[in-house]
Amino acid sequence: MAAELRSAEWYSGDDRNAYIHRAWMRRGLPGSAFTGRPHIAIANTASDLTPCNAHLGELASSVRDGIHEAGGIALNLPVVSLGETQLRPTAMLWRNMAAMATEEMLRGNPVDGVVLLGGCDKTIPALLMAAASVDLPAAVVPGGPMLTGTFRGRPLGCGTDVWRLSEEVRGGTLDREDFARSESAMIRSRGHCNTMGTASTMAIMAEALGTVLPGLAGTPAPDSRLLESAHETGRLVTDLVARDRRPSTVLSRASFHNAIVALAATGGSTNAVVHLLAIAGRLGIELTLDDFDRIGSRVPLLVNLQPAGKYLMEDFHRAGGLLPVLREVRDLLDPTALTITGKPLTDHLDGARSWDSDVIHRRSEPVQAEAGIAVLRGNLAPDGAIIKPAAASPHLLRHRGRAVVFDSIEDFHARIDDPDLDVDADSVLVLRGCGPKGYPGMPEVSNMPLPSKLLAEGVRDMVRVCDGRMSGTAYGTVVLHVAPEAAAGGPLALVRTGDPVVLDAAARRIDLDVPESELRARTPNRATLDGFASPRRGWERLYVDHVGQADTGADLDFLRGSSGSKVSRESH
Repeated sequence: MAAELRSAEWYSGDDRNAYIHRAWMRRGLPGSAFTGRPHIAIANTASDLTPCNAHLGELASSVRDGIHEAGGIALNLPVVSLGETQLRPTAMLWRNMAAMATEEMLRGNPVDGVVLLGGCDKTIPALLMAAASVDLPAAVVPGGPMLTGTFRGRPLGCGTDVWRLSEEVRGGTLDREDFARSESAMIRSRGHCNTMGTASTMAIMAEALGTVLPGLAGTPAPDSRLLESAHETGRLVTDLVARDRRPSTVLSRASFHNAIVALAATGGSTNAVVHLLAIAGRLGIELTLDDFDRIGSRVPLLVNLQPAGKYLMEDFHRAGGLLPVLREVRDLLDPTALTITGKPLTDHLDGARSWDSDVIHRRSEPVQAEAGIAVLRGNLAPDGAIIKPAAASPHLLRHRGRAVVFDSIEDFHARIDDPDLDVDADSVLVLRGCGPKGYPGMPEVSNMPLPSKLLAEGVRDMVRVCDGRMSGTAYGTVVLHVAPEAAAGGPLALVRTGDPVVLDAAARRIDLDVPESELRARTPNRATLDGFASPRRGWERLYVDHVGQADTGADLDFLRGSSGSKVSRESH
């Protein structure tokens, strides 16, 4: 068996290199560690500066116990951690770097498999991109959502209620003292956001893809059952190594089909689109924006969670989690898609049951009949844009209004609350310079705060258009991920204040009602060009030079496709 293990390339033999590799690892490891036992890395994104992942060290201990029980050698491997709330200018700028660094550490070290510990928004996508690229046997353990906090007897949705309460302050219906008092109640425990935001969504996507033990995603971070599942995952990965069950043998186009169905049925974050596209790109699987509309747009919303609904992730887990949701839409799933257990995903649905029909609805009584992410095209988004109808105001899904244009996020912040801003409830807020290249990093700014003077009048939603992203915890009638972005020559750079913008979500259109001849004659104004990023060095320069557009996953062009686990040169 030792000859079949990748780690044996480092440890077997009696030459000088093998001696060095073994000797430097003999800090408590017995000689048997180097004779046929699989070496499993625990890729751990724990960090005090990523608050949602700070508890992953405890999970790593349970994973380690499971690996040891199964006869493997567990090796802690701290990897780049991305904290959504702390990292500037935006965590998305570093997703590709985290994926690249993790890939290289897995490839360059003597490991046979890996357990991926992630939680906060970008960590699970980055880890899956890395695992897909290096193609070593891998399993994900999501860190889990926090418990529900309450303020004045009302449950607080992490993220969603931040947006809601902050808008109430700006609208004059909540004083700043009460807003500040809610702060200590918002984050009740360890874990990531407790809404169906990006962190929860990507944990569910990882399970729907087949990379998580079925039934695990959504287990709250403080729940002891999460430690039990982490232990079991450690045991399982040693078996994955023995069976050579790698990401390329588990993840298929059928896997992504099922993830898109799950995304729609749970009301998941729009950010999942760009992450799933990037993961598929690492595997060489052809996945396009149109697949999200074709597969998911008519799927009913069955999960009644914020921001599209009422409840929170603790309730979702109590009600049964993902598996009963998928059982309701079983006929829409591809039964050929496998999981890390070796069985198809659909084989794990037979005993699944919802224990609260108001949290997880029956398909015959959905939260919304059709709530999947819709893909829009038109002269404002030739390569596509997306909208989340489940989080939008129905009366705005077909709308015509005059554009109020902002050339950068700084321009937006400077003018949005100007009492002289020429804006009304029918206007369409247009923000550009926030795409992958333009910002850089495609920040979560598309759900623009509304003008305070309109908030004071009772307005709580407007049509907004942007080449950036929005938080998965956010809501509103927001057209986002516009491609090509303004900084890549997209028509968004040509919009002028006063231009009529026409949204027709049912027809899948987003258009600027301006003659094509006039658009061809326009050029971006100086303020627009000055707002684009122009880094001179470092990662930002590499990123801007090589990042793709949102419709392809915003990955770096030279990272698409798998490179495998072979090291280019041996040590000497």
